[in-house]
Amino acid sequence: MTTSELVRRLRENGDLRSPEWERAMGAAPRHLFVPDRAWCTPDGAPFAIDRFADPERWREAAYADAAIVTQVDDGAGDPASGRGARTSSLSAPGVVVSFLELLAPRDHDRVLEIGTGTGWTAALLSSRLGAGRVTSVEVDERVAETAAANLREAGFAPDLVIGDGEKGVPARAPFDRVHVTCGVTALPLSWVEQTRPGGMILFPWMPSFGDGHKARLTVTGDGHAIGRFHGSADYMMLRSQRSPGFGDLDRDGEETRTRLDPRTVTGDSDVAIAGMLPDVLGAERIVRGRPGLVLVDEAGTSWARCSYRAGADDFPVVQGGERRLWDEVEAAYLRWVGWGSPGRDRFGLVAGVEGQRVWLDRPSNVI
Repeated sequence: MTTSELVRRLRENGDLRSPEWERAMGAAPRHLFVPDRAWCTPDGAPFAIDRFADPERWREAAYADAAIVTQVDDGAGDPASGRGARTSSLSAPGVVVSFLELLAPRDHDRVLEIGTGTGWTAALLSSRLGAGRVTSVEVDERVAETAAANLREAGFAPDLVIGDGEKGVPARAPFDRVHVTCGVTALPLSWVEQTRPGGMILFPWMPSFGDGHKARLTVTGDGHAIGRFHGSADYMMLRSQRSPGFGDLDRDGEETRTRLDPRTVTGDSDVAIAGMLPDVLGAERIVRGRPGLVLVDEAGTSWARCSYRAGADDFPVVQGGERRLWDEVEAAYLRWVGWGSPGRDRFGLVAGVEGQRVWLDRPSNVI
């Protein structure tokens, strides 16, 4: 497998459209950013790769359209084992390129990258713009050191900073583009402040409820950033915004029933629900042997679960704490239905000093 074969596949899939990024991929071969041992996660079964034990499979993984896990448990575990929480990776080429196409930097733009990772995206940006126009910040010192070595071997020398990406790099501001390679729930105001008016911030918006989405916001002259969603995204979270988790799911509480199938509210309505209930975490889990939708609030004061039952007329709900989270989610879903069940592409975000809000159809119509 080679870069040219990967490029052809990405062009056929529609992820790669611009000749500038095709040239960048040729100048920054992906295998230079793949560690000797790691865990490859294609659409099928994941598998370990080892450059010395099986160089052919390692090379195949390097040019597959699949993510490669390069760190687990913040460096405490072995990524090639397939066990542990995934905390850094080399993203799938199709995902990387589709984000860069949305970023659409101009020849003179200065770019801030949040999350250096292996350094491959920083290399692609450096090839496209020149390394002097690229600043990349990485919170993990060991990850940053490896990225620096990878970039040197590939012949690129962007400005690498070790630090908390949530704070940006004010010393190098203003930037024309901010490119974020980790999941973000709440857009940090520092990124807005460090982007010049008319500049863009591209990031994976990973709300507490539902799926993740590509968000592209344009910075205004009054300290806000406004934009829409452009398809799905699934990234490891910015470390300072990691979820607190669900805690004990097997709790007793007030038992009721609902006629609304809980599987319905995890579909196209998820952006609207996340916008109306930004502090509610929701995910599918198995509790007491039954799959269902589990909900908790970020304050840790309330929780709920609603179990799935095939062919049922209604569904059991258990709720506890200060709030009735299932009732809130159900009401938010039915409100979305009352709007005519608008698709995800009709929603967007506005962020600024007042916080972050989801809007429908136009920025003035926040939900």
